[in-house]
Amino acid sequence: MSFEGYSPDALDFLWGIRFNNERGWFLAHKEDYQSHVLAPTRALGEQVYDAMHEKYPHEPFLLKMSRIYRDARRLHGQGPYKDHLWFCIRAGGEDWTGRPTFYFEIAPDYYSYGMGFWAPKASLMEAYRRRIDLHPQELEKLVRKFNRQTQFVLTGQEYKRKKGETSPLLEPWYNRKSLNFQHELPPDERLFSPELAQDIITGFDGLMPLYKYFDALCAAEAAGEK
Repeated sequence: MSFEGYSPDALDFLWGIRFNNERGWFLAHKEDYQSHVLAPTRALGEQVYDAMHEKYPHEPFLLKMSRIYRDARRLHGQGPYKDHLWFCIRAGGEDWTGRPTFYFEIAPDYYSYGMGFWAPKASLMEAYRRRIDLHPQELEKLVRKFNRQTQFVLTGQEYKRKKGETSPLLEPWYNRKSLNFQHELPPDERLFSPELAQDIITGFDGLMPLYKYFDALCAAEAAGEK
């Protein structure tokens, strides 16, 4: 099944579950979820994954789809269902935190895609800053290229206190707890178009040098722990 774009029914369901987050409403609209949200998200994920695997056959990528059901142990007063759905493309085992990860997410009021380097261990971020200190030119080259594009913006939680000093070019990248290279928009005509798949593929391809930078950092840190 190829991705043909989402339909307005997908957003109708996601708005519905946001305001009617209980089992009875979900069961009454489960077919809408499966047809209008789950099926196109899976088709989009498979199309993007196939393109990335074809272009980078030696990368051990995995495609992971989220579930709409929240973990019952972590509801924290929220309803049993999520009002968003995502897929990610990454390497590694079940624990994906602290690894560079390509992602797409759809919610009732936005859609987003890009690459995240979320929740890395403090030791990994220390290794990241050491690498910048020792070889700033590696990241400077990537940052200059990133700054020339307009598809993604750099986000991510920053430390309250500076962890050190670096060049003005690298300053926005240096004192962060995590990094996210994000393209986020409210629902627009692109969301309902098959061309969204190619937008994401092109975007992920452009982020691949950054993916390799952080993947190499993870590999070096893991080797040092053994």
